Amino acid sequence: MLLVKNAMVYTPRLLGKKDILTGGGKILLIGDNIEVPGNHGTEVFNADGLTVVPGLIDNHVHIAGAGGEGGPSTRTPELRLSMMFGAGVTTVVGGLGTDGFTRSVESVLMKAKSIRQQGGSAWIWTGAYQVPCPTITGDIGRDVALIDEVIGAGELALSDHRSSCPTTDELIRIASQARVGGMLGGKAGIVNIHLGDARDPFKPIREAVEKSELKLTQFLPTHCNRNDYIFEDSKEYGKTGYLDLTTSSWPYFRDEEIKPSAGLRMLLEAGVPAGHITFSSDSCGSLPGFDSEGRLVKLEMGLPDSNLRELRDAVLEEGIGLETALPVLTSNVAQILKLRGKGIIDEGADADILFLDSGLKLVHLLAMGNWVARDGKVTQKDPYI
Repeated sequence: MLLVKNAMVYTPRLLGKKDILTGGGKILLIGDNIEVPGNHGTEVFNADGLTVVPGLIDNHVHIAGAGGEGGPSTRTPELRLSMMFGAGVTTVVGGLGTDGFTRSVESVLMKAKSIRQQGGSAWIWTGAYQVPCPTITGDIGRDVALIDEVIGAGELALSDHRSSCPTTDELIRIASQARVGGMLGGKAGIVNIHLGDARDPFKPIREAVEKSELKLTQFLPTHCNRNDYIFEDSKEYGKTGYLDLTTSSWPYFRDEEIKPSAGLRMLLEAGVPAGHITFSSDSCGSLPGFDSEGRLVKLEMGLPDSNLRELRDAVLEEGIGLETALPVLTSNVAQILKLRGKGIIDEGADADILFLDSGLKLVHLLAMGNWVARDGKVTQKDPYI
């Protein structure tokens, strides 16, 4: 067991200075002046002067690698534990992306199992940009219902020149399969949507909802800050649907992208409910730039440390309170994706705990109750590295 003393605790709601007792990977008790009689082998850690928040959840990560838009040499590598834990991330949701042809959902599933085996938490999306969607069992609904790690479908591309341009009926069918699979498996069953640069990018989602019994909350569109006109549309869409802002593409595309920390402030000012907004990094995904003829002219790779950077900038530069900013990487994600025990500091929740200094920089990190970063350095090492 571990007893954390004198921590300034955000659940994400501010609790104030508290003690936290963990054991068996769970938070056992939160209170004032907790004492363990005889200690029973309990480690006592003094967190005085540190801010304690839930471990971050990154809902859009290419954990098994991605990319390839510029040919075989531009395929991106797998996510490393040192990248994940070093960024304060304790939970990831992995997916394919552009390449649903030479990469497989099975490889993403096995990477998620690897992360779990090494102390992190991981789930995945079944499918890819393409329709028909690649799956494990041959059916989206079966994947979601039967495979523990699969929580929904995606990253399905819309409004993009790399999209397979699904019809409204195809989109309805995909979302319906994911939803029913989620109901049967006790999962979120949400469809993660990649938004491209096309005008009116939310139109396919709205048409699917108008033509069916589905709700906008059946979808989680990402890259909503990729340019100014999509972001403007997001201010209205987000009032009834969910929005995900990509953190890692800033500052690579300063002339096009809306900085996520500033975007959060603007969405809140526009009346978008705080609970509808999430951040994700697109880690290990390629961040390509294309010219007007569709030629690849620039290529970067997403990194998970962009999440904590944008959270910090939201608080320190945009003036958003930590209680308001923190949920976009913790409780909002957990609630939308039904990740039980994640995104909160509460008795019975998983002991994923991030320790921050006064400048909101990572100092220590617990994942499932185990130290994976101490004094700013990752202690849980990647195999073979």
